[in-house]
Amino acid sequence: MVAAADNALTLDQLKPGQRALVRGFAAAGPLTQRLMQLGLIEGAAVEMVRKAPTGDPYELKVLGYALSLRRAEAQLVRIELAP
Repeated sequence: MVAAADNALTLDQLKPGQRALVRGFAAAGPLTQRLMQLGLIEGAAVEMVRKAPTGDPYELKVLGYALSLRRAEAQLVRIELAP
């Protein structure tokens, strides 16, 4: 699903320790399909574990496992901060 809001938060904006829910994607295509296969589906809870000192890649926790993404990939994932 492609999110409509341009001002929505994206996964790369999370700080280490913050949690969020996936709300959609900024684009559709093969990369978005791959992200969904990795567990980043709408409604999934995700936590930013850490960012590399250079800012890329990011380590996330999703569905009970660690997932590493590049910044460009994380920018495609629209999120809502978890309460």
